[in-house]
Amino acid sequence: MKKYFVLFILNFLYFPFLSAQIETPVKWNYSTSAKEVKQGETIDLIFNAEIIDGWHMFSSDFSPDLGPIVATFTFEKNKTFDLVGKIKPLNPKKKFDDIFGGDYTYFNHKAVFKQKVKILLPNPKIVGEFKGQACTDDDGKCVPLNEDFEFNKIKVIASSENTSTDSSELSNKNSIVSIADTTQSTSLSDDSLITGSSKEVQEAENKTPQIANPDNKKTDTLWDLILLAFGGGLIALITPCVFPMIPMTVTFFLKSSKNRKEAINKALIFGISIIVIYAIVGIIFSATMGADAANIIATHWLPNIIFFLVFLIFGISFLGAFEIMIPSSLVNKIDAKADQGGLAGIFFMAFAIVLVTFSCTGPIVGSVLVLASDGQILKPIIGMVTYASAFAIPFTLFAMFPSWLNKLPKSGGWLNVVKVSLGFIELALGLKFLSIADQVYGWHILDREIYIAIWIVIFTLLGIYLLGKIKMPHDSPSEKTSVARLLLAILSFTFSMYLFPGMFGAPLKALSGYLPPLSTHDFDLPGLIREYSSGMKSTSKEIMLCETPKYSEKLHLPHGLNGYFDYKQAIECAKKTNKPLFIDFTGHGCVNCREMEANVWSAPEVLNMLRNDFLIVALYVDEPTKLAESDIYISKYDGKKKKNIGSQNADRQITQFNNNAQPYYVLLDPFTEELLETPTGYDKDVVKFIKYLESAKARFKQTQNKRVNN
Repeated sequence: MKKYFVLFILNFLYFPFLSAQIETPVKWNYSTSAKEVKQGETIDLIFNAEIIDGWHMFSSDFSPDLGPIVATFTFEKNKTFDLVGKIKPLNPKKKFDDIFGGDYTYFNHKAVFKQKVKILLPNPKIVGEFKGQACTDDDGKCVPLNEDFEFNKIKVIASSENTSTDSSELSNKNSIVSIADTTQSTSLSDDSLITGSSKEVQEAENKTPQIANPDNKKTDTLWDLILLAFGGGLIALITPCVFPMIPMTVTFFLKSSKNRKEAINKALIFGISIIVIYAIVGIIFSATMGADAANIIATHWLPNIIFFLVFLIFGISFLGAFEIMIPSSLVNKIDAKADQGGLAGIFFMAFAIVLVTFSCTGPIVGSVLVLASDGQILKPIIGMVTYASAFAIPFTLFAMFPSWLNKLPKSGGWLNVVKVSLGFIELALGLKFLSIADQVYGWHILDREIYIAIWIVIFTLLGIYLLGKIKMPHDSPSEKTSVARLLLAILSFTFSMYLFPGMFGAPLKALSGYLPPLSTHDFDLPGLIREYSSGMKSTSKEIMLCETPKYSEKLHLPHGLNGYFDYKQAIECAKKTNKPLFIDFTGHGCVNCREMEANVWSAPEVLNMLRNDFLIVALYVDEPTKLAESDIYISKYDGKKKKNIGSQNADRQITQFNNNAQPYYVLLDPFTEELLETPTGYDKDVVKFIKYLESAKARFKQTQNKRVNN
């Protein structure tokens, strides 16, 4: 995520009296899809969030392991209702983040979530809690979100079918269930999770009206699809099955027509017929997949494995192992109808061309449909119409200008080279779907370095093939390598070389949307270089730290730094070691925290001071580790119980420093717990951060001298 510099410009003369603002970027209101419901029927709970300008809130439908805090809705389970399926975010935006190496979804201005519930008893009690995260668009501040919700105005009409329901059959457990529509499997126990079958979820969501894009803009992915589909149509034209059909079809129109005008009209009808045929394919695919395809594809292994196998089979087919053929009986029937003449004859002739060329066009068409299957109903139709338009254009143009036929290159072995090259590319693209399933279920069979290694092999072999060093089953004999094949081979080898640094952790930003996240990479060389580049790896851990830090088995500081993760433990050690306390309010899902650590903390001067002049305590505001009953307390700020590490750290930041955004850096005198400098946040200006640390260091030295003298 690219960020601009954030400046916390405060009045340094009066910083001890300065009070930071508590950010409240999101306001909630709740409603239901109906004012009354029969007992035993379902109803939608609607969560509406108003997001102030300049902020965005993360959605619920991306991997919780990525980094940003995924929106979760926790319901208190009771006998009066059951959840049907998972929480459904409506039309979130999607973006790739360079820091965490993966896609996340988010909302601007307005967010809407829906949860379907089945009402079991009158006077349903539906209460729970929302947790999430919001960040500013330009200055990098992030705040955790926590909101209680209650639906208490649902009027229940008794149903004869449900009045006899034995309520004793309903679960009487009062456990808490967190429902988040994520791409990662959760660790909730079976008895605390209320779920519905996937069929119920799909049937329910198909009845849920969709809202328009909040920004009323077409998404980039639609334009990407249009470009890919159009390119696929053009590529299909130069495959062995299609290319020879162009002059044959155009010649047929010219010979069977009384004049050129009639030939052009027939060619136009022929082209339109091809578009209509493929549009019908898109409509059928769209109706079959439905509006929930994106959610299913994002969260379930089965469709992703199926799509991977489709690409694998298509790729192997293009390489020449076998051909995917339409049954000859169907082709013959369509061909017979094409001989009838007239408009119907032209339509069936187009249909015959589609069927005859399927062995070459099928894999391309299938690939376009798979790429379009992200839940938008119109995308498969748009994809097919775009593909068919590119596919049909030459037939029409050559009918209008038949002299162009003489300029067409002759059919030959080069057509099979195109087909085989597409086979290599199909194999590479298919890995994306296997990777999705692998990430969702944590199989770790296709981590980032394995994925990149396979791509390097595929595109290296493609380059070798283009040079004529590998022969496939249907290749024509060739003694020379053409200039075009040489240039394409250079391009393929160059791409392989570009991929190679990715084996050692290079971000490969141009391919970030296709590769698994960096978090799956075992050997991150840039990270190791950042950690040890200063040449100042600490050798004084026993001197710096007074005792083993709490929670250190799970929480860690970057760059080999030593420190604590508990405020009380850290402040006691800071007193003993006579060091100023560096408080880092951070979070697992804080993108800007990681950016500060990677770009500012890693500077040698900064790293040297953090290692030697300060005692660090990292307070994670989103750490879910539960605390012992004796450590739980009720916050004076919001009156809620703070049951885990993260909620207590967030509460401390608010109550003690009147701020709730991360990253947030506080420098304290441990003896007085007073500020040594004005707290600061996200700002990648290394020089300014060095001055910030030096000023606090000098002030601490002055106060120490005063204490000694007194």
